[in-house]
Amino acid sequence: MPHPIVSNPVLIFFIVLVIILMAPLLLNKLRIPHIIGMIVAGVVIGPYGINVLAYDSSFSIFGQVGILYLMFLAGLEIDMYHLKLNLRRGAFFGFLTLVIPLALGLVTSRYILNLNWVTSLLLGSMYASHTLISYPVVARFGITKAPAVLMAIVGTIIAVIGALLTLAGAVDVAREGAFDLFHMGELLIFLIIYCAAVLYAYPRLTRFFFKSYSDKVTQYVFVLALVFLSAGIAQFIGLEPVLGAFFAGLVLNRYIPSASPLMSSIEFVGNALFIPYFLISVGMMINVRLLANTDTLLVSLLMLTVAMVSKWLPAIITQKVNRMDSASGNILFGLTSAHTAVALAVITVGFNMRLFDEQILNATVLVILVSCALAPIITSSAAAKVKIQMVNSLDQDDAPAKREKRSSTTLISVANPLTVQGLVELGILMRNQIGTHKLIAAHVRNENTGSARALSDNALNLAKKTSSSADVPLTILDRYDINTVTGLLNVITERDVTDIIMGMHRSQGFLDSFFGKKVEELLKNSHKMVILSRCFIPLNTITRIVIYVPDKAQYETGFHRWVKAVANLARQLGCRAIFCGKPDVMPILRGILFNHGIRMEFQDTASWDDFLIFSANILEDDLVVMVAARPHSVSHTSDMNELPTILARNFSRNNLIVIYPEQFGQAPVYTSFADPLMTDTAYLPSPLWLSVRRLMVRLYMFFFKPFKQVNQNEQDQGDNSGEDGSAR
Repeated sequence: MPHPIVSNPVLIFFIVLVIILMAPLLLNKLRIPHIIGMIVAGVVIGPYGINVLAYDSSFSIFGQVGILYLMFLAGLEIDMYHLKLNLRRGAFFGFLTLVIPLALGLVTSRYILNLNWVTSLLLGSMYASHTLISYPVVARFGITKAPAVLMAIVGTIIAVIGALLTLAGAVDVAREGAFDLFHMGELLIFLIIYCAAVLYAYPRLTRFFFKSYSDKVTQYVFVLALVFLSAGIAQFIGLEPVLGAFFAGLVLNRYIPSASPLMSSIEFVGNALFIPYFLISVGMMINVRLLANTDTLLVSLLMLTVAMVSKWLPAIITQKVNRMDSASGNILFGLTSAHTAVALAVITVGFNMRLFDEQILNATVLVILVSCALAPIITSSAAAKVKIQMVNSLDQDDAPAKREKRSSTTLISVANPLTVQGLVELGILMRNQIGTHKLIAAHVRNENTGSARALSDNALNLAKKTSSSADVPLTILDRYDINTVTGLLNVITERDVTDIIMGMHRSQGFLDSFFGKKVEELLKNSHKMVILSRCFIPLNTITRIVIYVPDKAQYETGFHRWVKAVANLARQLGCRAIFCGKPDVMPILRGILFNHGIRMEFQDTASWDDFLIFSANILEDDLVVMVAARPHSVSHTSDMNELPTILARNFSRNNLIVIYPEQFGQAPVYTSFADPLMTDTAYLPSPLWLSVRRLMVRLYMFFFKPFKQVNQNEQDQGDNSGEDGSAR
């Protein structure tokens, strides 16, 4: 191999950065996915092109890191709720995309290429495997939750595992002369132990680390360490490291919300550096000069035909069986037609064991090149159509949201720099995904001294930094006014604010109220939705969200808005939402949450006292959401007057959010199977019975709840990092 033109490390990195920069800019004008441009650029500058750069250890390392990063991102961006909904259909597609390529590859290799059965089986495993190299295309179009994409992901898991097991069986036959059933059983046992260990250890480690360290750089390095540890262990037991990285992404999915600053950092680094490096390294391995050989070209055309047809047939069969449109079928085909990581592993093993010659090796490399070039084109063409269908479907299904104002504005009061990050993250996670949602962080001061301005600047800079790391626009506002409440009310009027997020007041003495005078004045003088937050742990480590819905809450004009906000929070965190309330409100909640893709449960609590009894099952990792009501509102009762006392007595150690819904707005029409106006509200328990019942509940809470909660925490101390806490 001749010496490359450029060998200086600085110039090498500069050339790679120029390719990463220019490929999207040039190819977007030609409507060609930039993935192809990076692969072609790798061919041109590589040792088999004009030999500008050599395929040295740096490209090998960064290329390996890039494919692991790509598979990790694919697992991390999956919507687990929709994945479970499409699991059965995805398993069917996975079975087809494993068996059909394996069978076609075995037959064509044996009877057309005249290879022996072992080599034919080895090539069959190469046809069966594929890599989600065009996943960045669907991510860019925002259709990662589409059923076809989720089915392709499930099919990838099944196909890759099946191909690796087939590869192991073929290698055993080649080495030992017979199929070693014991070795296959050993590999399956290792696979089960590996999956169980990762599922048990990773959530607990992640939850503990995120609670202990809030710095995003430290969290990012920790997450990457877990990913490469999982990939390394998978490789050690005989599996491909890409499978370990993908599995780590699935396990960590729950703890890295899609709208979080940590997720933005992970996507930014991967898309800016590691994944482009991988694509360029793939191109540098391709020798296009081999196409001059007629025999190699014919073998390549045959293998390419088998590779593409064997992936097209499962996609078209799955499309017809599930009655999907042609665009979804093309998504299935585009995502599963590229061969890279596992295919390279297969041909490397086969060539080193001398099971086939350089002709098969070079033909396989050509299959990798063409499939990697065609897959993004097919996916990009179909993704645009699927995106249009998803938008139209969303507009039809979300009728109540269409009746709301398309523009929403959330005001975040950042009075204390210690709570700024949590409040801004809460606002980001609860914001609407439909229409325009603006975020405003405001600090109101009634002094014009240097220390007051410094405190304001510190709080607002922290808010801006938090939103920037999550790539979410945020307007900061330093306001000088008579007092905090007056300043916030003026901002609400001037900026057309729809809801306010504030930190919960901490009582300063015996005479001080639970919420504080500022909150009480704000609630009295504003009808907007007010959200009071107090969280002791990071939001992404929350296990469950328990929501108390008061009686007649469905009649409040702000009912739909707060339900959507809680649903957005539950979807971003990936945790279960448990709604506690009377049976008459449950059908309405189901109607509103029908298309929100969250895991939800409904607990019948006929009264406030029933919820207090149920609260004995709430643990320290849960988030309690109390829906309150302003005086003289529809859902306000005499029990609401005791809310501050009950919160201080029973939920002092819990993560807590108190929501005061909007009043006097325009109430939306609910999507429900029950008409809330048909609810029978004539029967009310007698005041005497309510007093006796309340006394009994207070005695129970005083004597039994502390002991029960301590025992429950001791029993579940080792299982405090479960996915949703349902097992507890």
